Amino acid sequence: MFYDALKPKRTLPIYNPAVVNLELVDSSIQHIKKFHRIADFNLKNQNGELVTQKTFENKIYVANFFFTTCPSICPIMTDNMSILQNIYKKDFSVLLLSHSVTPRIDSVTQLKKYALDKGVIDDKWHLVTGDKKEIYDLARQSYLAVKKNVDGDEHDMIHTENFILIDPDKRIRGYYDGTLRDDMDEIQKDIKVLKAEYSIH
Repeated sequence: MFYDALKPKRTLPIYNPAVVNLELVDSSIQHIKKFHRIADFNLKNQNGELVTQKTFENKIYVANFFFTTCPSICPIMTDNMSILQNIYKKDFSVLLLSHSVTPRIDSVTQLKKYALDKGVIDDKWHLVTGDKKEIYDLARQSYLAVKKNVDGDEHDMIHTENFILIDPDKRIRGYYDGTLRDDMDEIQKDIKVLKAEYSIH
C-alpha cells in the first residue's frame, strides 16, 4: 500500500503536430506545439446517420482510416477493431470511429454491407464516409494519421495502420499499430488511464 502511494501516477502524453511524424501532418500545422484538437466534422455512418463531434461528446474513442476494398492491412485492422468492440460492447464511455479514405467508392450502402459482414455494432462503431476533402483534412490536420499520395489528386491519401486514441477533450492521447494484437492490449491499458483521468467509471 505504501509502495503504491509512492508510485508516480501514470499519465498519457498529449500529441501535437510538432511531435508527430511530419509525413502524417499537413505542412500548414507542422509548427504547432500545443492546444491541438480534433476539428468539427459532419460525416455519414453506415446507417446514413449524421456523425459529428456531438456523437463523441464526453466519450473516449479510437479512430482509424481504412477502405472497404483494401486487400492488405485493412482486414487485420478491422479484426482488431472488432476485438475492441467486443471488449467495450457494454461500456458506453468508449466508441470506435473508422473513416473511409475512398468515400466515392464507400457509399453508405457499401459501408452498411461491410458493417453487416464484419459484425459491426451500430451504436458502438461508426464507419463513416463524406466529402473527400473533409476526410483528407481530418486525416492530416486533425488526427495526423495518413500520408499524402503525391501521385493522385490534391486530396488523395495513403492510409496507415494507425489507431488513434482521443480523449473527451478531443485531444490525441496515443498512437498504436492497428495490425498488432499486442497494441490492442496497450490501447486497453491507456483507456483505463484516461478513465481515471476523467473519473469515468
